[in-house]
Amino acid sequence: MFTTNQPRWSFGGSAGVTLSVTDPQLQVHVRRSTANPSSTWTELTCHSSCQLPDHLSYVWYNNNKPVGRKKYFHLRHLNSEDSFHCAIEGQERFPSPTLYAPKVPSVSVSPSGEIMEGSSVTLTCSSDANPAAHYTWYKRSGDKQVQRLSEETQFVLSSIRSSDSGEYYCTAENELERSSANIFITVTYAPKPPSVSVSPSGEIIEGSSVTLTCSSDANPAAHYTWYKENRALLQGPEGVYRLSSISSGDSGVYSCKSENQYGRITSMSLHLDVQYAPKPPSVLVSSSGEIMEGSLVTLTCSSDANPAAHYTWYKEDEDSPTASGQIFTITNITAEHGGKYQCEAQNTHGRSKATLHLTVGAEKSVIIMNTIRSTLVVVLVPVLVWILWTRMKKTLSLKSEVNEAVEMIELDNCPEYDDVTAAAQTEDTEEQEDLV
Repeated sequence: MFTTNQPRWSFGGSAGVTLSVTDPQLQVHVRRSTANPSSTWTELTCHSSCQLPDHLSYVWYNNNKPVGRKKYFHLRHLNSEDSFHCAIEGQERFPSPTLYAPKVPSVSVSPSGEIMEGSSVTLTCSSDANPAAHYTWYKRSGDKQVQRLSEETQFVLSSIRSSDSGEYYCTAENELERSSANIFITVTYAPKPPSVSVSPSGEIIEGSSVTLTCSSDANPAAHYTWYKENRALLQGPEGVYRLSSISSGDSGVYSCKSENQYGRITSMSLHLDVQYAPKPPSVLVSSSGEIMEGSLVTLTCSSDANPAAHYTWYKEDEDSPTASGQIFTITNITAEHGGKYQCEAQNTHGRSKATLHLTVGAEKSVIIMNTIRSTLVVVLVPVLVWILWTRMKKTLSLKSEVNEAVEMIELDNCPEYDDVTAAAQTEDTEEQEDLV
């Protein structure tokens, strides 16, 4: 039986009374104040499932050492190693559960080892804490920005990408404190499409130094090969190709290939346009033979230049240009058109010249007449000289005979001498007139 503190109240029974005695079942309640970051505090309260007599009090323990005898315990600073519990004075064998802040979390990644782009990856965070910790996953970008990802103990990337590489960290937090730990994720992947650039940008002048650069996002780092019209130029871990003194022959289409053990890819084409002053021009004449007066003659000037050259024609001893353009045409050429001609090719980077000597022959009809005249002179002059010589010889012979006859007549005192002499002189005069 048992009695109460009232004498008239007592109880009993044939079967007796069953008495059950339980532990105090103490609990610690936590309240934090973070309104003022410069003076935060934490309050611990010890609660019992039983109402204690007034003469009993609570005892607080920090790391199993007594630190107070009040129902409430205030904390100004909390170390990660600290733990707290309370008990009823005299009943220390029935303490409350021990409270402590989360330990440094353990973070893991699955699958472990190499992470290939496109695979599924799970990040797990766990920490020992009482009360149990609440977890949050974050990703920290290179510019120090933080992205909140998940509030679960696990964070799943179902199809991981190259951009998912980076630093991840999780926080474990309960009513007492917060703790965190990080992990770095490295995603391996084939090279992304390369980007190509040329320096200096803009106009490229022959003789200048030019650098071609190829870059591609890849993990592990890509190996590069430069090509010109499918001909390999340079291979190496750096995608830089330098032309210390570029020439016109370096113009063309360039491309670069980046590769690692997971794949390869070729860049877009890069067209390199090298500009240069005109090379020495070549001048062609439409007629390969002799140029005759009255014919049509075309002079053509051409020079290798970039940008294309402009052409100007000059004639010897003339200050102003004779013509402009690549082709110079003379429709009815004369002897005055003969002489030296100079073609000048010019663009924004310089000029170059070439000289041509043009010889113009006489017209064919004039040549024929001159040929006939020369032939007549050569043939007729000897004939005329022979005829003149023959007649003179005949005249001299006739004079000799007449003189002999006169001498004979004089010797014979012939009265007909005068008539014969007169007849001979008359005949001689007639022959000379005929000869003339």
